[in-house]
Amino acid sequence: MDANFPQETPSVSRRQFLNFLTGTTLAATAGTVVYSGAKIFIPKAEGGLGGAIIAKDRLGNVIPARQILAEPTGTRALVAGLAGEPTYLTLLENNTLDSVGIVNNCTHLGCTFPWNEIDQQFQCPCHGSRYSVDGAVVRGPANRPLKLVHVAVQSEVILISPWTEIDPRTNEVPWWV
Repeated sequence: MDANFPQETPSVSRRQFLNFLTGTTLAATAGTVVYSGAKIFIPKAEGGLGGAIIAKDRLGNVIPARQILAEPTGTRALVAGLAGEPTYLTLLENNTLDSVGIVNNCTHLGCTFPWNEIDQQFQCPCHGSRYSVDGAVVRGPANRPLKLVHVAVQSEVILISPWTEIDPRTNEVPWWV
């Protein structure tokens, strides 16, 4: 063998290669953490027109419209609405759903509350706030009406969409917009 062949220096040293592998591994790990966090904390867009979503039960199963429409007149069905917020839907006398739904979150501290059939009010058991049939404040400590949503039945599903118009109870821009 000829000892006169020039020795070529490698283009990448061992240290540079290991630094590259370490950096790539850290970047991939950080990317995975950021992506997972985004999937958890940023809600995925559901529904179609105007941000409407399909009403579901508390387990995330779609509720067929016929199931709620079979209930007696005046029934207030509680479904998972926008962003999973519990929302009351009201069955009207002509076996249709009211086009306005009421979000079941007390505007005082965010508690959920039942409908009191005897008093015809939504009553928060935690601090005593009471709301009328349309979600207006009857008694505090809550000082804002309940959120409203649009409700529509299309085919066999119930669509719930955000309320962004003037609040009919206050004739003002809604506080939740």
